Amino acid sequence: MKTIIIDMDDVLADASARILEIFNELNGTNVDKSFFDNRNFYEFINSNGHKPYRPQLFEPGFFRNLTVMPDAQEVVKELSEKHKVYVVSAATEFPNSLKEKYDWMAEHFPFISWKNFMLCGDKSIVKGDVMIDDHEKNLKTFDGEALLFDAMHNKLLTGYHRVYNWQEIHKHLLNLV
Repeated sequence: MKTIIIDMDDVLADASARILEIFNELNGTNVDKSFFDNRNFYEFINSNGHKPYRPQLFEPGFFRNLTVMPDAQEVVKELSEKHKVYVVSAATEFPNSLKEKYDWMAEHFPFISWKNFMLCGDKSIVKGDVMIDDHEKNLKTFDGEALLFDAMHNKLLTGYHRVYNWQEIHKHLLNLV
């Protein structure tokens, strides 16, 4: 039995889709995730006088209303039946997100106990066998196997085992014993 650490935003919850909706509304653009396949997300959004989307992340409702990533519920449920699964989210930067993320998890992943759901500010203290995350800052300090979940903001990042969806994670982790 392995200990698997799973991030929330852009791993379980599709934060990027909502971020792009906000960005497009604010800037009169119509970009989608594939727009960032070959360009740096952060450089683009911080260029050409684009209005920032980040203030919206502090608004009530942002984290509570995110959609679930395809196949995440089924795969995480199966993983939790065979391994120790913890959902760890760096949430304290966004105070409204604490209750919203808890409620979101209770609705969409009720099989994950509150004891296995952690909200923190810095994941460098997290220990386990596998971490699935979309940010290098969390993976680079992790001592176990690091799986980079593909996201629009990390397309140009290399040096990690990249996973593109939950079915791929299922195939990769199914043989862990």
